[in-house]
Order: sequence, then structure tokens, then C-alpha cells
Amino acid sequence: MSFSLPTLIRFALFGTCIAIQLPGYSQLSDAQTSEHSGVYLLATGRRLPLLYTISLETALLQQNQRTSNAIVSRSLVAERHLDGRLLGDPANLVISEDGRTAFIINHHGSIDNAEFRQHGGRGQVAVIDVDAALNPANNLTANALLRSMDSGGFGAIGAVLLPEMLVINNAENHLTEDGGNRITFVDRRTGGLRHTIELQLGNPEFECEQYPVPYVSPYGPPSNRAILAPDQGFGCFPNPNGLAMGRTSNDTRYLFTANGGTGDVSIVDLEAALRGEADAERPRVVNQPGAWGITATPDGRHIIVAHGGRQDRAQAGNTIAIVDVELAVAGSPQSEVARVKVGTNDPAVQTHPLIPSVRPDGRELVVPNLRGDSVSIVNLELALSGVTGAESAEVARIPLQHPSGGPVRPKGSSISADGRFAAISAGGGSQPYSEETGLVFIIDLEIRDVVATVTGVGNDPYNLAFVYR
Repeated sequence: MSFSLPTLIRFALFGTCIAIQLPGYSQLSDAQTSEHSGVYLLATGRRLPLLYTISLETALLQQNQRTSNAIVSRSLVAERHLDGRLLGDPANLVISEDGRTAFIINHHGSIDNAEFRQHGGRGQVAVIDVDAALNPANNLTANALLRSMDSGGFGAIGAVLLPEMLVINNAENHLTEDGGNRITFVDRRTGGLRHTIELQLGNPEFECEQYPVPYVSPYGPPSNRAILAPDQGFGCFPNPNGLAMGRTSNDTRYLFTANGGTGDVSIVDLEAALRGEADAERPRVVNQPGAWGITATPDGRHIIVAHGGRQDRAQAGNTIAIVDVELAVAGSPQSEVARVKVGTNDPAVQTHPLIPSVRPDGRELVVPNLRGDSVSIVNLELALSGVTGAESAEVARIPLQHPSGGPVRPKGSSISADGRFAAISAGGGSQPYSEETGLVFIIDLEIRDVVATVTGVGNDPYNLAFVYR
């Protein structure tokens, strides 16, 4: 069942709660929930362009299971159109070091999702005051929106926060899913574009000599060659999706991009980039097609790449790769030190792992499987041991159930600071986009089970993050 936005708002404000016992859910005590009274989730609404604030304490209460009661407020991620329509395309977010500011990546900028049926919109970053977003009085307003910043490219998605700048992957080109190769550095205070890295084109199987990089006039990314990608030229551009930061043993920092177009992983020397060098990209890590989600272990020594959906054809993967940062930076062909099948035991089944997260102690990895309608828990020590094999490294597989019985389509993940809970965003996009059909599942990682389901979270929601008060 889905509800339109006005219906959900009326229910949240005036509806009554009925306590029921649902199979698969354990009753949490008041003491257990009170521990999390200052813990919230920020979730991007994607096709319904709002940032959702969710109370973990309220979500864990038994009477709130499979309701939207835990939603505290919804914040606009762009100013409304003059005729009142909602604008924006919030897909990703990163939280400031003090937890007071959220940087929301509007994948295609300030657009009307019902009208924009194409890829390659100009990326935008909404800077949100978290305290204002937590205030129910600001529901459905732009009161939490501090400012909007240009991403410096098209199809913005991956992001890493530096003390003074936001680093952004721009995965597309103007009005096309193909043609992205830019990593931009945007000033956090002013929104100014400080630097651009242009990733090399092609891969060992695909040469792109006709488009030299860095681009110089009259050359540049073609704006009319791949309007309806994929086409026969797909594979020329890296189309960098997820972005993560790794560290070597001497604490040198490197950016790693999951390249959906070329099916590999780019390595960018961050220190060289911060010196303004345009050619800071190092030799790539050969990977499987469909690289999209990516994250780093807490110590930065390993990068995890999820082999999700390919951009050149209707095909998805079912594995994650673990890359050793030291070996990758050295150019070793053995830098991928483990590959783990997730969400299935059948190599032919396409589970489409998407946005992984690592527990704070670095021991386990949480992977949402979009087509598998499940979440995999991977033990990193087992995966890296090289003894037990990839199959046994997936130590748990947690099925997710949609309240309506339909497909769940989990995408994003985040893990609480204490390592206890994983939050998973889910739900595919559905017309009309004004319907709040998205879900957030809360998984207790100690008991390996879903302990809360929040409904009405956007439409096709992507990433989310925990914040604390």
C-alpha cells in the first residue's frame, strides 16, 4: 500500500497507533529504546526530493512497526519552483565532522523529477542545517536549507568530505548517462569550484584516442553522441559513481572511484590533487563490470567495491571485491585480495549489491542486495584470510520483506556509531513521484534480524546516515 504525501502527513499528525505483534520482530524494552533517544537517521528521498529525519528511538517501538510514525520532519533540498512544485534529486549525503551540517548531493540538481526523464542533469549540493532538519516545526519547508552549491559537473553522486572542501564524482555528461570523467573539489564555505581532475578515458579493451584528456579546445566530452546511453561507444568514459578515501601505511591519502562505464577503479593521489595537479590519477585497479557502491574500512587500508548493475546492458553482478590500498597504489595486479559472492550461492543469480558500509570496529561489512531483496553480512577477516574461501565469508544473509509483499529493492546502508544497528533504505521509484513509497529497515547486527521498518520514506530512496544529539 502507498499513500500520497498529503495523506501521509495527515496520518502522521492525526492518526492513531495500534500496537500489534508482527512475526520476525522482537519486543524492545523502554530501557533499550531510551538508549537511542538522541539518535536519528537522515535519509534522502530521491524522486520525492525531501530529506527525511527519522527518530531511531521511535522507530524501535513495537507499536510503530511498519508505519511512518518515526519520521520527525521532511526538509526541502532545494527551493520550490515558483508554482509550488518540489525540486531536487537527493541521492547521496555526507555529514560534517561535528554532525551539525549535512551535504546533500542532488544528482541532477534542482529538477522536477516528473518532467526530467533523462540522465545528465547538472549536479548540485544542498547544505542543510541538521538541527533545523530535526525540528518538526520545519516540516515541508526550506528552513533547514542554508545554501545550494554547484557540483562542477553533471550527474553528481559520490562524495568525500575534506576539512575545507567536498570532493564529488560527476558520473555523467550533459543530458546523457555516458560521458562522465570529472572529480571536482568544491569549497565547503563558499561553494566555489577549486579544482577538477579529469580521469583518463577508455580501458585496455576500449581505446578513446579521439577524446584527449585533459580536455582542450576544440575537444571535450561529446554532448550529443550518447544521448540515450548505452550505445556502441559505451566504455570510453569511466563514469565514476561511488567515491571512497583510502590510506597507505605512511598515511598518504588516495581517492578511489567505482567506474561504472569502464568497469574498473580509478586511484587519485589526493595530495597531488590538493597541490592543483591535473594528472593526479594513478594506474587503475582492474575490476568486474558494474562497479557502483564503494567504501573504505575505518583504517583506510582496504577498499570495498560492490559489483552492482552494469550501465552498458541490463545485467547485474553478485559479488564485492576487497582491494588492498597499499598494493593498488603500487600498481600490483594482485591488489584485489578477495572477492565474495553476496545474496546468493548460485553464481548465475544477479543480486545487484549496491552501497556497502563497514562496522566501526572494521570486522564486518553490510551489503544491501537490490535484486536479492536481502542484506548480506560479510566477515572481513574471513574474506581476507584466503583459507576459508569467499563462500564462508558471508556469515549472514537477512531477508527483507515489503509490507505489501512486493519487491523491496534495498539500496543504501549506514551503521550506527556503536556498531549495533544498520539502517537500510529500500523501495523502487514509482509514479506518481509524490507518493511516499520508500522504506527504511533497521537491523540489529547482534541478533542478525530486522527490528524496525519505517514506511513513507521518499520515493526510490538512496543513501542515509546516522546523526546524534
